[in-house]
This record gives sequence, structure tokens and C-alpha cells, in this order.
Amino acid sequence: MNIQKFLVSGIIGGVVSFIAGYFVYGMLLMNYMNAHPGLATNVNRPMGEFVWWALILGNIFSGLTLSYVYNKWANISTIGAGAMAGAILGLLIVLSYDLSMYGTSQLLSKYSFCADVLGSVIVSAITGAAVGWANSWGSKS
Repeated sequence: MNIQKFLVSGIIGGVVSFIAGYFVYGMLLMNYMNAHPGLATNVNRPMGEFVWWALILGNIFSGLTLSYVYNKWANISTIGAGAMAGAILGLLIVLSYDLSMYGTSQLLSKYSFCADVLGSVIVSAITGAAVGWANSWGSKS
């Protein structure tokens, strides 16, 4: 595996994940998610109280995760294949997490659960497309 390609495409994916997450969760789904909470209330931090380093690192690791899979096992280096793989991996990961959280906590309602799955698939597809695109750099056509 090309470590440089893994790191570059992973960091690009992380930046794209951060931006896409802001648009999907911070703008598109924010009011819906706030209107459909689970029974646990006041669990979300206000924007001014975000732990930014953790949020940024979480997105970088999302990009690195897709980059590792794409570079180590899947050889994905196109936007389309990256988006499709990102959507599928995002769906599987968010379902494993959200179903466990829904089954064991009161953080999610069934409505916010569904919205989170949809939002995560969208963000993961966009992130995957960016990682696939970055992996294409320097490839012979």
C-alpha cells in the first residue's frame, strides 16, 4: 500500500467529511433532529461548546478509514466507485452503531435514528467520492 496516497486521500476525505457533515447535520438535518430527540434531553452540546479537536479528528479518522479500505483492499480510484463504497460502508457502520444505541439508550428516537442513517450515508458517499478522486491522482488511465 502506498502510504503517501493513503494519508493524502484520507486527510482530503476527512476535510470533505467535516464540510459535508456541517451541511448535512448542521444545516439540513439540525432542526429535524432537534425536533425528534430520544427521551434523553439536553445531550447535544451547543455549537459554541463543541470540542473542536475531537470533532476534527473524528472526521479525519473517517477519511482515513475509507482511504485504508480503498487503498489496501479495494483499489478504488474513481469518484463513482468511491461514492458507492462510501455509501455502503457508511450504511453498515451507522446501522451497527445506531441500532446498538437505539437498543441500549434513549439518545435516539425512531425518527432521529432514520434521519441519522440517511445523513450518514450521504456524508459517507460524499467522503468516499473525495477519497476515490484523490486516489486517482497520478494513476495511469
